[in-house]
Amino acid sequence: MCSNSSGKSETLVKLAQRLRLYKPPYSFHVSDATNNTKDSEIRFSPGEVGPNRAAVLICLFEGENGDLRVILTRRSSKMSSHSGEVALPGGKWEEGDENDADTALREAKEEIGLDPSIVEVVTFLEPFYTTRHLTVFPVIGIIWDKNAFNPVLNAAEVESVFDAPFEMFLKNENRREERMEWMGYRYMLQYFDYKADNKSYVIWALTSAILIRAASVVYQRPPAFDESRPQFWGRSRH
Repeated sequence: MCSNSSGKSETLVKLAQRLRLYKPPYSFHVSDATNNTKDSEIRFSPGEVGPNRAAVLICLFEGENGDLRVILTRRSSKMSSHSGEVALPGGKWEEGDENDADTALREAKEEIGLDPSIVEVVTFLEPFYTTRHLTVFPVIGIIWDKNAFNPVLNAAEVESVFDAPFEMFLKNENRREERMEWMGYRYMLQYFDYKADNKSYVIWALTSAILIRAASVVYQRPPAFDESRPQFWGRSRH
């Protein structure tokens, strides 16, 4: 693991520099940073905020072996929706959130005790649209020092927190798929099986789709499989 004079991983520094320049395939209220804006102060305009808008945090860090890893959670079995499922930290927009980065960071702090000050938001991806008419914006952030993160779980919302190799979501290994149909749409659901700390996790549905897309952007290559994700996930339904 190589570090520069600031103590930051050179791999992460180069990745952050590239992601700050990333432009989604189409425009949706992205405010560009000016030359006077510090990297850590890149902000995004709120666009059309409201109860049908949400954000999730794709929080990356460098593992001990130099691999890129992402933080994931298992939702509490007591949750009214998606109970016990693997998810990215995040949730719905709330009044007071200035932008999607604020939403994702606030929710991550509430759910797993992730201090927003140790996360540098570098970009965000195009939104995903759910069958529940929710618009989900994936926010990509980097933790420069993983040791600075000391998880504190909100037991009412989160059962466990773990991390997984990010490149996994582009590989065929530990992947399976299921043909589905919804209102005339035929598509595949992607499942990734992973074990951490003697626990088995299944990463699937919208969470796996977001991670596949994010990994494709980060690694600059498509997945090694035919994703065939639902068209409605990438099309506004408002």
